[in-house]
Amino acid sequence: MRSYKQFVLALLSLVPIVRGDIVSDLQGHGFEVAVPGSEQYNIASSAYNLRLDSVDPTAITFPKSPKDVSEILKICSRDRVPAVARSGGHSYVANSLGGDSGAIVIDLSSFTQISVDDNSKIAAIGTGNRLGAIASGLFAKGRALPHGTCKMVGIGGHSSFGGYGFTSRKWGLTLDTVRSLDVVLSNGTIASLSSHNYPDLFWAFRGAGASFGVVTQTHVATLDAPPSSTVFVYTWDLTAEEAANALGVFQSHAQTPKLPQEYGAEITFRKGSAFGKVSFTFIGGWYGPQDQLQSVIQPVVNKIPGTPVVQLTPGSYLDSVITLDGSGNLDTSNVTGDHDTFFARSLTVPESVGLTASARKAFTTFMSNSFNTSTTWFCQVELYGGTNSAINNVPFDATSFGHRDAIFILQLYAFTPSKLPPFPQSGFDFVNGVVDSITNNSPPHTDFGAYANYIESDLPNWQQKYYGAHYPKLQQLKTKYDPTNTFRFPTSIELSKSGPYEGS
Repeated sequence: MRSYKQFVLALLSLVPIVRGDIVSDLQGHGFEVAVPGSEQYNIASSAYNLRLDSVDPTAITFPKSPKDVSEILKICSRDRVPAVARSGGHSYVANSLGGDSGAIVIDLSSFTQISVDDNSKIAAIGTGNRLGAIASGLFAKGRALPHGTCKMVGIGGHSSFGGYGFTSRKWGLTLDTVRSLDVVLSNGTIASLSSHNYPDLFWAFRGAGASFGVVTQTHVATLDAPPSSTVFVYTWDLTAEEAANALGVFQSHAQTPKLPQEYGAEITFRKGSAFGKVSFTFIGGWYGPQDQLQSVIQPVVNKIPGTPVVQLTPGSYLDSVITLDGSGNLDTSNVTGDHDTFFARSLTVPESVGLTASARKAFTTFMSNSFNTSTTWFCQVELYGGTNSAINNVPFDATSFGHRDAIFILQLYAFTPSKLPPFPQSGFDFVNGVVDSITNNSPPHTDFGAYANYIESDLPNWQQKYYGAHYPKLQQLKTKYDPTNTFRFPTSIELSKSGPYEGS
């Protein structure tokens, strides 16, 4: 039963108390505070997704140390004003600006240290780092991590909610490499989390960290950078029926016994050459001996009709990171032009069901009939599971990440050709139609989930879609460690109605 104190705290957390002097309280602590009307605020308050550029924080703070973060959070907690951390700022729904107007943003761009312990090979990575800088910094020491392909994405959200890349079948998700975290809690406490210190909170941070505190530094177990790599890209122009069959070939391939972990791949669909066709791209990374690649991928290539356009890019591991990013370098210094205007959704596909023949046909037919859409789009089918996958070999309860049973995670994404507003209704209709084409043509009660790094607004039942069976425990931990609900945004973990978690 909940205590009276717990009830009052939960009730008060829902009532914002806006103090007229909160900005002046934040100022004077030795760090910058950007406020509405200033040039710095106008630049720093711009959302990555310009479709949501109307989200206006109360202030954006630029702390330089964990102590600075602590001072900010003490003020936010006292006044019950929402606080959000920003690493790279790539939240699809502007959660790193608060999701709704009125939050205090804790911008971590000053936390850019990267170091690797010579003995343990544990890397300490500041939360202000982006993936391009991390890959470069670690590779200089012969080390690497599993992570995504976009160099500008920040390590904070990426490692908190997952972190998938083409090395993930061998190395797991980014969050699977985390060994400890330096964090600041809502009451200002500066703490180190690990499996031995705050183990319950450490569990929560690896899957839902933004709802529980501000990570200032992440300590990860690095891996030996592979001695070589090859990025492969095979592209066909296919009819809907051919594309559905080809997707079935890829799915069967993923279930091949002893499929090498050094292989990672996805299928990317784009608009085809004409109405009724789709562009079908088989893309991935191979991190084993270069002369063994063809024997791994030919079972897919040989079963797809027509002659593909082929790109094979061999090189070092770092070369593969540069190639997959697509910009030609890993420089992350220019952040002001890093924007898009888009709507995206995701689906996690259970390995026990997969994409059935009817779902594949409906999916490719819908895309092939969308030749005249006013938005540009892509649909990615990312290989998470299948035999020998390091992602799904992690026990479900080892972290709070909610999807250790997916064969694929799909990202379904439409954007304006100029990457600038306005975003048309037809873009929403296309993405929602793609989702419906799969879910409406799959077995009843198929447990499709969603991936929090491809976060979307207004997703029904998002709590279970993102976190699955872990959500009730996350709520209890939220109540225990953030009873005033300081870390809140539209998809933050909600307070528990049954009181805080009492486990260890």
